[in-house]
Amino acid sequence: MSWLASLWTVLGKELHEGLRDRKALVTALFFPALGPALVVVMLFLVSDSTRQADEKGVEIPVAGREYAPNLVALLEQGARVVDAPADPVEAVRRGDVPVVIVIPPDFGARLRAGEPAPVRLILDESRHQARPAASTAERLLAAWSHQVAAQRLMVRGIHPEVIEPLAVEREDVSTPASRAAMLLATIPFFLVMAMFTGGMPIAIDVTAGERERESLEPLFAAPVPRSAMVLAKIVASALFGAATLAETLIGFGLVPLAVPATRIGFSVQLDPKLLLTTFLLCLPIVFAAAALMVLFAARARTFRAAQTSLSLLMLVPSLPGMALAFQSARPAAWLYSVPFLGQQMIVNELIRGSPLVPSQAFLATGTSVIAGLVVFALAARIFERGQPLFDG
Repeated sequence: MSWLASLWTVLGKELHEGLRDRKALVTALFFPALGPALVVVMLFLVSDSTRQADEKGVEIPVAGREYAPNLVALLEQGARVVDAPADPVEAVRRGDVPVVIVIPPDFGARLRAGEPAPVRLILDESRHQARPAASTAERLLAAWSHQVAAQRLMVRGIHPEVIEPLAVEREDVSTPASRAAMLLATIPFFLVMAMFTGGMPIAIDVTAGERERESLEPLFAAPVPRSAMVLAKIVASALFGAATLAETLIGFGLVPLAVPATRIGFSVQLDPKLLLTTFLLCLPIVFAAAALMVLFAARARTFRAAQTSLSLLMLVPSLPGMALAFQSARPAAWLYSVPFLGQQMIVNELIRGSPLVPSQAFLATGTSVIAGLVVFALAARIFERGQPLFDG
């Protein structure tokens, strides 16, 4: 039997057995649907909190209102000022109130003496829902401080513009896609997890599973080149990984239909062209992921040990991409050469509305193909030695 014929024979066998295992198939196809569902829920929660803040207005509790009536009057122009709780620090820590302004009794005396008047702004920056009130409080306090400073200068015969050498004009160059990308930064993470989750049951079944069923030994005894055998197992796992990747991308493509732009305040641009580009860009790492899983599963002693090792394995290439997605600084150019990470960085840029940079795509694709071939060679060497039959 020729090498190519052996490849197709083993591949057909692995695909047939993989499709016959309904339980593993349902599990593999279920997880990819979670990513788009979680993003939809997240968008709904963010839009609801933003809409509630717009409808109710920002509420700022103030302690010591009687010590600074002018300051309180300015705060009331941009927010609803209410009485502060008895223990402001504990109330903010528990999340009962988003922010508290505390005005001390000596505020007026310090102000009349021309000294900086102390004001405490108590907030918890770890709470996302507290940010609108905190930013509003800081903006209003800065406006009042600027107003008092200008009055002091004018009393002394100095024009306020003297201390303002810069006239800063704030220009927001973000696009609807880039604003949405702040909430969609988890998409690359879910894509990597999907391709691993889809291929994992097949990779385990064609290695550790066949060894436990004692069906791997007859395959080794057949006149099949070991390289064709291992490549067929990798391709079978990669096909299932590509299927779950496509399912996940289709799910994300339906997100704009589930969450209209009128509700969240911006449009989510996940058009078919972007999704197809992402799918093609990720195909090399689908093969690399399948090769890694077959390699690790072939070295595992039992079916359960293979499940444990592969579950930990898929976290390694996915978590760095999520961390980089939330970084404000632009990542170094050499990171595009890191398999898995380079594709996640490019997908993140595509979601933000940036054009595809060919050099980055070629670099990420080339290194991923090389990594996949290296892992395939290592797996083939293990199969050539017959190690999956014995010590695992």
